Amino acid sequence: MRRLISQLLRFGVVGGVGFVIDVGLFNLLSATVLHPANLHEGPLIAKTISTTVAIVANWIGNRFWTFREHRGPRIWREGLQFGVVSVGGLLIGLGCLWISRYALGFDNVVADNIAGNVVGLALGTVFRFWLYRVWVFAPHTPVEAAEDAMHDADAAIAAPLSPAAASSPDASPARRRVGRVRRSAAASAPAASAPRPD
Repeated sequence: MRRLISQLLRFGVVGGVGFVIDVGLFNLLSATVLHPANLHEGPLIAKTISTTVAIVANWIGNRFWTFREHRGPRIWREGLQFGVVSVGGLLIGLGCLWISRYALGFDNVVADNIAGNVVGLALGTVFRFWLYRVWVFAPHTPVEAAEDAMHDADAAIAAPLSPAAASSPDASPARRRVGRVRRSAAASAPAASAPRPD
């Protein structure tokens, strides 16, 4: 439960940064080059661009911070899955914006922001967090889980590790195990005795 709360908080911070990027870029584009007066589908294109840029920022933040203890060595697989989930979240936001603007007729900036950046964002956030946690940053098969564990163990053994780093809550389970083994081995090793004078 503690790990879940920590992940939710970090996900919220990363999402907040993505939100600022998404909303800021959406409104900038909608007010200038993609204004509805210039291009009928301008708001949808602006939302697509702004969300894509925010997705890239979220990928970096979630991979290297929110879910850093779960990320595996298969960066391309995770990147592809992250993209699929993020596109799903994007489609949720676009769907809300399309319904508001074209089905219900609310064609003003306030309605666009409520539909795309409040309702759509809230639904998309729940969708993304759930799939990031259970699919993107989780091993898919027992074989992959074992391979990821072996990769972590190899990296932990190869890297120098201080006792403080090994006991840190941010250290991976493999690094903590290596730290415990090293401390245990050091404690059980016979003490070196000074040479006896003849």
